Amino acid sequence: MTDASFATSDTLRAHIAGWQRELSTIRRLAPKTVESYSRDVHQFLVFLSGHIGGPIDVPDLAALRPADLRAFLAARRREDIGSRSLARTLSGLKSLFSYLEREDLVALEALSVVRTPKLARGLPRPLSVLEARAAGPAAIESEDRPWVGARDAAVIALCYGAGLRISEALALTRIDLDGTTLRVRGKGNKIRLVPLIAPVREAVKAYLKLCPFALSATEPMFRGVRGGPLNPRLIQLRLEHLRGVLGLPASATPHTLRHSFATHLLAKGGDLRAIQELLGHASLSTTQIYTHIDSERLLEAYRAAHPRG
Repeated sequence: MTDASFATSDTLRAHIAGWQRELSTIRRLAPKTVESYSRDVHQFLVFLSGHIGGPIDVPDLAALRPADLRAFLAARRREDIGSRSLARTLSGLKSLFSYLEREDLVALEALSVVRTPKLARGLPRPLSVLEARAAGPAAIESEDRPWVGARDAAVIALCYGAGLRISEALALTRIDLDGTTLRVRGKGNKIRLVPLIAPVREAVKAYLKLCPFALSATEPMFRGVRGGPLNPRLIQLRLEHLRGVLGLPASATPHTLRHSFATHLLAKGGDLRAIQELLGHASLSTTQIYTHIDSERLLEAYRAAHPRG
């Protein structure tokens, strides 16, 4: 990190060093995180030094006003710094001020009234239909124990073929299976019914036939090798392995399968409100993110195919 001695007093530099030691040795933050926080604080102190016209000392921080912080954030915005970086900057400043407050040197009043910049919602990157369909069979082929391969294929089928969250899939019991429908307990314990299409139904049936454990009607039906409830990390690891086997993107996770379910339904003309119900979204605005994904895919196809693209 660039030396900030020209902008700060010896006393403040000593306190900053103490804060950095706390981040590293007590809070055990990653070195890169400590480096980023320190760089953000340095940039703020350089700005503040120019803002008030002199070196910064502890009393200057204690007298900080919300307007000073907003001026700093506005200056960073003019340098084309994004909302995510500004949010991290505020997080670093709050960490420093929290440390100084515990040392009875400053209060956090100015920071408490400055809002964190609103982060743009990231668009999920769906798999292609062929990639999503290949994941289940590949899970079976890459596993020596047939029942474990069938188990992982069934969970993958539920995430892609029924749009379930991984937590929802692993919470399913045999009583939740009702022929062609699936009873799903979602966020906030809200119950929804999801159609169980034939390939998903067959995948679950194949697993239940091979599962070596006695499963009661009300217990989670997906089990680990010792018989306990299946840890979601094992399915995540399976997808990580399949990335190499199938050449899937690094973003391929169980949740990506759920995103792919929604995106592919929309691409085939699925009704947005119906997709909302299937996904268990409380708000339609959450589901509408998939309209942006579909538009981006159409634009990509247009640019690739149009003679003047």
